Formats: sequence, structure tokens, C-alpha cells
Amino acid sequence: MGVELTALHWIYVVFIFLIIGFMVLRRDTTLVCIIGIFLIAITATGSLSASVSSIFNSFAYAITELLSTILVISIIVAMSKTLTATGINDVMISPFSKLIRTPALAYWTIGILMMIISWFFWPSPAVALMGAVLLPVAIRAGLPALGVAMAMNLFGHGIALSGDYVIQAAPKLTADAAGLPVSQVIHASIPLVAVMGVVTTLAAFYFLKRDLKSGKLTASTGLSTAAEPKELPQSQINLLSDGQKCLFALLIPLLFALDVAAMYILKLQGGDATALIGGTSVFILLLITMASHKNEGLEKTTSYLIEGFQFGFKVFGPVIPIAAFFYLGDAGFIKIIGDFLPKQSHGIVNDLGVSLASVVPLSKEVGAVTLTVVGAITGLDGSGFSGISLAGSIAALFAHSIGAGAAVLTALGQIAAIWVGGGTLIPWALIPAAAICGVDPFELARRNLLPVLIGLVVTTIVAMFII
Repeated sequence: MGVELTALHWIYVVFIFLIIGFMVLRRDTTLVCIIGIFLIAITATGSLSASVSSIFNSFAYAITELLSTILVISIIVAMSKTLTATGINDVMISPFSKLIRTPALAYWTIGILMMIISWFFWPSPAVALMGAVLLPVAIRAGLPALGVAMAMNLFGHGIALSGDYVIQAAPKLTADAAGLPVSQVIHASIPLVAVMGVVTTLAAFYFLKRDLKSGKLTASTGLSTAAEPKELPQSQINLLSDGQKCLFALLIPLLFALDVAAMYILKLQGGDATALIGGTSVFILLLITMASHKNEGLEKTTSYLIEGFQFGFKVFGPVIPIAAFFYLGDAGFIKIIGDFLPKQSHGIVNDLGVSLASVVPLSKEVGAVTLTVVGAITGLDGSGFSGISLAGSIAALFAHSIGAGAAVLTALGQIAAIWVGGGTLIPWALIPAAAICGVDPFELARRNLLPVLIGLVVTTIVAMFII
């Protein structure tokens, strides 16, 4: 089971701790990530020119991996600007404003709706659907944008994605690796997903309420430097008549509802579902811009898109270097630097997980803790999915030695990997929610950190009793 750990593995570990430390100290991590990429590259290749090139190549790789997310966020923001400029946004949110009147109602309503939609279509398209309509409502009800991002994040990328009961991509990967039926892993995961979800969202809500009451959290806390005030000249608000605004306010939810129906009928998920939302948003942008700006519509369309893309790349700018570094922990290493890992290696992150599992004593308590830690480590690449097969394999090994608990351990590893890497703690994985809400992804990660850690500890303890 042991894996040869080389200097590359230890450099990676050291820089993980450095990056986490800088984040905790609220310092920028770009320089640390670039030095880390360079040191790993020069240790692997021994070539100065290849190592310098690897910095650029790692950035290009990260941008390629994140491009679809950058695009959909940019397009949604461009569409949102047309809604705000024409006053359609105010008409759309008025019915919700009557229902959602308090920060607590905003947090739980947005969270539960996000969880339900994410079960069927995964979180990224759900963020786009939810953010455009309910973000302004929540802010008017007194929940800061950071609180909205937390709700969408924890319920969508956390609860819905870690269970994945409808699409079943996550349990299929872990179950196959553990040699178990998918239904067995799903059944074992239900109490763990429930505990993790309830504990984490309640803890997050408690900290939100506490900080709102003390004044530590305000409407401007955590706002991204890319988020610009949406103050508009009064003349722009009268671009459409009241009747036209009402027509568009009905048409837009109808188009997105048709998207949801199409996703269900055509079984569109993940990237395909996101693409459908993005294309619909472009169509809405064109329709509103041409109707409101008339003769200037052609130029205004380009102007809105430029604003959207400026926003998207401003938000992603600080995230690309850190994503570039962490992608070296998985398949990105070979594509960026080359085939310089040991022959039996499955990637730096997976090697570290296997190595940890091979040196710990075996008992159900140690097994539960180890699967949580291994899952969390494999989640560091920011996908949440790349390492869950490893979690399944290690769960099978531990269960064989312990004599029980294969499905529970498999589910626990899956939950830890997805909560850490799927979009609640790794900054570039939680970008969709951060960007739609206009908050700093690093601040959002810091806000999520304590609730998620509390949830993982409690869930691991519960797993010990279930095994």
C-alpha cells in the first residue's frame, strides 16, 4: 500500500501549509504559489528554462480548466447589468421581497432552494439561476452578500453535491473503487450527509447572526474589489415602459424554467447544464438590450458583454495562480511539467493520501478519522471528485482489516473530499457563488472554514458509532 514519497511531495506539502497560513493571515498568496510552482518544476526537471516555462504553462492550464466557469459568470453578470439598468430587476424581485423579510428567512430559503435545484442539475448552474433573482431580495432583507454566498455554497456545493442522490456520479465513483453496490454507499451516506449538512449550516448561521449583531459583519464585508456599485443615472431607469418591464419580468423566469425542463428531459448535467444557462442568458441580454436601447442596441450589447468579462477576469485574477499550484497535485502535473513522478504514482495528492493510510494503526475510530483526512487531502485539487475513488479504495482496505463498515467509511471519505474540494473551502472551487454575489472568494473560504471543520469533526464521530 505504501507509496514512494519524493522531494516533490514534500515541497508540495510545505507550500500547502504556507498557502493556508497566508490565507489565515489575510495576505495574498500569488507570490507563494508562483515560487511553489517554480520549485516543484525545477526539482522535477532540473532545467531552469523548463521551470520558468512551467509557471506560464501552469497559468494557461488553470485558465483552460476554469474557462467555462469564467464565461458563465461573465455572461450572467452582463445579463444582470441589463436587468438593473432597465429596472426589470426591481419588478422581478418584488414578489420575493414580500415573502423574504428577514436575514434568517433569506438564508434558509436560498439555501434549501439551492440544495433542491443542485440535486438535479449540480450546483454551478443552480448558482447562476438563484443568484440572478434572489441575491437582491436577500440583501434588501438584511442578509449581506457574503451570507448569501455562504448559503448557496454550503447547501449546494456541500450538502447536495456530497450526497449526489439524483445524478449519483459521486457515489458511483466511490462505490466502484470500494467494490460495493452504489445503493449501499448511498444508504450509508444518508445519516452522514444529514449530520454534516445540519451541523455545518447551523454553525454557519450562528456565526452569521452573531457577527451581524456585533457589527463585525456588514453589507460591505467581503465584497470583491471587482464588485462595483450599481448606481445608475436616473435617465437609464426609464428605458422601458412599466408594461415592458412586467413582460420581461415574466419572460425571464419562464425561459429559465424551460431550461430546467430541458435539463430534466434531455438529462443535461454539469457543464452541459451550465452551457444551457449561459446561452439562455446571452439570449436574454440581446433581447432586453435591443428592446431598451433601440438604435444603440448593437453597441450596448458589446458594452454589457465587455463589462461582464471585465468582472469575470477581475474576480478570477487572484485565483488563477493558486489554482495553477494545486492542479499540480493531480493530472495537471504531467500536462504542465511532464512525466517526472515515480512510476507507481497516481499524482502527488493521491500519493500523500495513500501514504497516510499506510502508516496509521487500524481500528474503527482511526479508520473514520483517516478516511476524513484522506478525503480532505484529495479534495485539495479543488474538484472534489478526482480523489474520491482513492477514498473508496482505502475504505475497502480499512473495512477488510477492521471487519466492518466498508460503506460507511466510503461515504465518509466521499463527504470529506467533496465538502473540502467541491466548493466550500478551496477558493477557486467556490468561485461561482463568490462571483455571482460579488464577494471575495478567499473571504468566503475563511467564513466557511470553521463551520465545515465543525461539521467534519461531528460527522466523523457519528461515523465511528455507525461502523
